[in-house]
Amino acid sequence: MAGLRTPTPTIRAAEDGERRWFHGGGTHTWKATAADTGGAFLLFEMALDQGKATPLHTHPDSDETMYVLDGEILIHIDGQEHRIGPRGLASAPRGIPHAFAVLSELAHVLCLHTPGCCQAFYWDASDPISDDHPSTNLVDFDRVRASAQKNGGIEILGPPPFTGL
Repeated sequence: MAGLRTPTPTIRAAEDGERRWFHGGGTHTWKATAADTGGAFLLFEMALDQGKATPLHTHPDSDETMYVLDGEILIHIDGQEHRIGPRGLASAPRGIPHAFAVLSELAHVLCLHTPGCCQAFYWDASDPISDDHPSTNLVDFDRVRASAQKNGGIEILGPPPFTGL
């Protein structure tokens, strides 16, 4: 990956990391960026409300792994649905169609992209959250689609495909 630096140690406490409102729904706390890891991966924690659902999509150039810290999600992956609860894991290899929906009142999920090449997509589809600029909590899929078209990193295939909701 041209232009990325050699990774250096990264230490972040539970409350550390840039917080961003993702316009597809939910708050992301960035724990390790592509710059931190020399492009090897991108890791962020998602705080998600019940009912949040992603469209069916793929990540053509990265694998996406989700580790549920608490709560429960329903993942649709490669045509099948699976409930994933605390300490459960789902991994979508690059190019495999997938989507997820939050079943519990709140879910916290670690999201790992390897390599970290889709960071520009998430960055442009989100805004910083701070005491001065709180989250708007407004879902804006037009902004998500525009970021996908501009930055790559994700290919949106269609609406949420869930039958088990």
